[in-house]
Parts: sequence; C-alpha cells; structure tokens
Amino acid sequence: MIDGALPYLRCPVCREPLARHDRALRCPRSHSFDMARQGYADLSAGRLPHTGDSAEMIADRADFLAAGHYTFIARALAETIETPEDQDPITVRREARDDRLILDAGTGTGDYLAHVLDSAPTAVGLGLDVSKPALRRAARAHSRAAAVLTDLWRPLPVADARAAVILNVFAPRNGPEFHRVLRPDGRLLVVTPAADHLAELVAAHGLIQVDPEKAARVGETLDEHFRSIEARTLRHEMRLTAAEARTLIGMTPSARHVAVDDLPTRDVTVTAAVVLTTYGKRV
Repeated sequence: MIDGALPYLRCPVCREPLARHDRALRCPRSHSFDMARQGYADLSAGRLPHTGDSAEMIADRADFLAAGHYTFIARALAETIETPEDQDPITVRREARDDRLILDAGTGTGDYLAHVLDSAPTAVGLGLDVSKPALRRAARAHSRAAAVLTDLWRPLPVADARAAVILNVFAPRNGPEFHRVLRPDGRLLVVTPAADHLAELVAAHGLIQVDPEKAARVGETLDEHFRSIEARTLRHEMRLTAAEARTLIGMTPSARHVAVDDLPTRDVTVTAAVVLTTYGKRV
C-alpha cells in the first residue's frame, strides 16, 4: 500500500516529494522509480553494494515467524508503542487520533511491522529493506504498510522528522539517518540478541555466537544521536521440532557456515533471548 506512505517519502536523488504515476514514483524534477509488480517501490537510486537475505533465508524466516515462535518480540514492540513509559497519557490519547508513521528499518518479511500496525489503527507503516525476496512479502504484510527497496547505510528516502516510531529488529542501525527522520518526540525501538540467545543451538552446532559486548557496541553507535530510555531483556523458551530448528538456523547468518549433516535431527528446547531498548531523540 504505497499510496498511504507517499507523504513521507522523498526522491533519493533530489529529496523532492514523490507522486505515483501508474507503476512508477516520480518527483517534480522528473526522477522516476519503478514499482515491482509485487507492490514494493525501488528507491535504491542505483546499484546496491549488497542484496541482503536470500530467497531461501526469507522463506525460512517466514515459516518460523508464522509458527509464532517470535510473537513475544512483536507483542513487546506493540505494547511499548501503545503506552510509552515517559509520556503523559493525555498526549498519547491525543496523538492516537492523528496519523503516525511507523518506520521499520530492516523490515524483512514485514511481520513485526504488521503486528505493531494491528495495535495502532491510525498509523501508516513503511518497511525498508535491501532484500527483494523480503520486500515481496513485506509489500503484502499489512493493508496499511508500504515496502521500499533501499540500503539502510545510505540516506533514507524519507522526509525529515516525520517518523513517530522507528523499529529496528535484528537489523543495521544508521544513527544519523534515524535521527534525521525521527520526530523530536519520536521513539527508536531496537531489538538485538542477548548473549544467551539460542544458546542451546550455539553449543550443539557451533553457530555464530553473539558478541558479549554487542549491547555496548550498539549503544556506542547511537549515543551521539539518541538517549537510552529503557532496556528490557526478554526471554522465551521454544519447543522446536527438528524441522523448525533447521528453519531457525536457516534464517540466521549461521546458515552460510553450518553443514547440513550437523543440523538438528530431533526435537529441541531453545531459549530465545533479546534486548529491547527504547531510545529518545537528542535535540
């Protein structure tokens, strides 16, 4: 649903507003950008240095998320957005009557954004990702969500100070650009793996371990532009079939390093552990 997001989008070449013309988006300076038949818009403005997650990884992720194993993350995101801890309830009620942009930076299949939009009936969603297989799914994840192809490390094709919320779940973090597009009263919600995330699979199959200093490094990349408001560690025990465990491995970076013969062949109990950090914008 690209039309709802158009007021927030900007031309990646000249930063002018965009309008839809059939299956393309154009700015007043005649820069034109194609829309894929699957519904997402290509605002990459040139050759991308990488292509993101493969179709196989995205298929595994879609299957795993559809089974509900990471719903606890989506639920925590929605609850955080519904009632920010340091906002006056009157302000929250007034803001709920207004259209809000929820920007999902590194949206993947769009599942987290869709779940949050279900709890924010007046909001418009915009998912950004560099993976075309992911965006094919994200473009139809929710009736109020748009999907755009772009590199998160480049200037984002989003207007200044328009996002009420930025979601960043297991994805790259572009601190300066997040700061530019977030409203002064907006919130950045970052989800990163905790040190013991998937510990059972890591120990049994030699998966890539989470850097014990990851939380500190994430903070360092954002501290110049954001202030930490709250950090919560969320844990959820998952009982997985062997097939689900293989799917989980397949949707992680370890999929490129683990031999098929080493993948689980029996049911396992696995701990999912993540840190959800809420940031406010430094002004």
